[in-house]
Amino acid sequence: MGDTHSGLDELAGRSGKWLALSAAAAERHTAAVVAGPFDRVAWRDVYEQSAGLRELAAELRSRHDHTTDLLTDVFLAACQTAPRLRDRTEMAPSHLVNHQVVASLLHSPEFAELHRETAGDSYAAAMAVLAQAAALRGLLERSRDARDRAGQADRARRDAVTAANAVSEALRQAAEETDEDGAVPAPAADAVHRAIEAAEAAEAAARQEARAAAQALAVALPGIRAAARDAAATAAEAVRQEAALMRAWGVGAGELERMPFDERARLAERLRTGRLARWAELIGRFRQMAGGERARKVENATGELVGVTLGDDLSRVVPSELAVLGVPELRAVFAARYAAGELMLYDTRGEQTTGRGAVIACVDTSHSMYAEGPGGITREAWSKACALALLDQARHAGRDFVGILFSAADKIRVHRFPGDRPAGVADVLDFAETFLGGGTDFQRPLGTAVDVLEEEFDDTARGRGDIVLITDDACEVTEKWVRGWNDAKHRLGFRLFGVAVATPDTATGSGSVLESLCDNLRTVEDLTDVHTAADLFRVI
Repeated sequence: MGDTHSGLDELAGRSGKWLALSAAAAERHTAAVVAGPFDRVAWRDVYEQSAGLRELAAELRSRHDHTTDLLTDVFLAACQTAPRLRDRTEMAPSHLVNHQVVASLLHSPEFAELHRETAGDSYAAAMAVLAQAAALRGLLERSRDARDRAGQADRARRDAVTAANAVSEALRQAAEETDEDGAVPAPAADAVHRAIEAAEAAEAAARQEARAAAQALAVALPGIRAAARDAAATAAEAVRQEAALMRAWGVGAGELERMPFDERARLAERLRTGRLARWAELIGRFRQMAGGERARKVENATGELVGVTLGDDLSRVVPSELAVLGVPELRAVFAARYAAGELMLYDTRGEQTTGRGAVIACVDTSHSMYAEGPGGITREAWSKACALALLDQARHAGRDFVGILFSAADKIRVHRFPGDRPAGVADVLDFAETFLGGGTDFQRPLGTAVDVLEEEFDDTARGRGDIVLITDDACEVTEKWVRGWNDAKHRLGFRLFGVAVATPDTATGSGSVLESLCDNLRTVEDLTDVHTAADLFRVI
């Protein structure tokens, strides 16, 4: 170009496109899910607390690029109440595969099921990420070519931005050398022209790499969508199972929210691998059945609700009668019907709920209780599920609960759960998972139960406790022990309910030890049916 002078306006005109690109060359986003500061704090806290997440991130990072960003996106999508996907045009090309993975997750029906369990729960969201680990590994391998192409496109884009910045810098220097007439010295003008040519070449290369990356992503897209659906389904099932496990063991959502991450993770692992883990569904059904039986009771009533009658017992007035009191003109009518004993009342009959003292479950843990009954359910599992439902029953009524595990005379374990304080999950698990083995002796556990009721009566003057003896065997008791038992029963006013579990050969008929000791005795042979013990929860 020699000594030819170019005008600054001409150079600026030719450079306009690159100046605009340079001005808009801020870094593209690497996060597919839009996140606020609290979201980022939630992820950081979970990541720091979860060794599993850190190990997964390290493993994936050693084989693929940008995988920690992917795990972050998957977590945020699961945890946020209303996750919002960033527009793909805002994403760095290197992260477009991540964006497509998250988009495929969010748009799948399986994710909608998962999200119902994880929204707002950072622990459940982290668990969902870990549950998807295998699917994510496979997805990353299958999309390796697309990710490699995306990385090349990202590098080409950055090169184009660098070239655009060079145009801007060359034009700035040309402007500094421009004379009063607006002419630019040839060397400076040549520098601008060379920068523009380099930018055009870089832009062309970036477009080519972007097209290649888009084609590779299109090829990988069906596999990404299928893998994302499988991952969401797997995670939803895992989260659902853990939530059901927690509910079965009586761990409420509020308690879980207050529980530190590590403690919750340890609890979940214990529940999954504990002695009664395979019987969580049975335990849940028992507790649900017991809750339903409680709901059938009418407050202050003496038995089971069977209909409506007439009378003047204000504790049993149906709601429609009480609604009359809200109309001043009808209050006199209410008073007249009350005086005449013609108010509509809930009618009840049947069992009397008389217990006020402690509820004590004496659970046989002799060797024979480990045997399986119908449905593959062990006698121990049925007995422990029944005992845990009795624990709920006691807590609902504000009564103390004592679990006495027994076998032979020298093997006994007492677990106390006072009614005025929460029952710790670890303590409940200790009670439920303890198994003593050995033979069977009734005198020691029943005598211990009497001692508990005696102590309660001396301390609080509360009597009328309830003892539930759950066993699969019968054994002899001495005449002297029976006399002491009857004296204590008369003094303390307690009741003994007997449950003979899956033992058609056990002597529970006329003249048996169990029949002579128990006020109420039933034999349970079908361990799949929790309703065979339903009457216990209406009368205790």
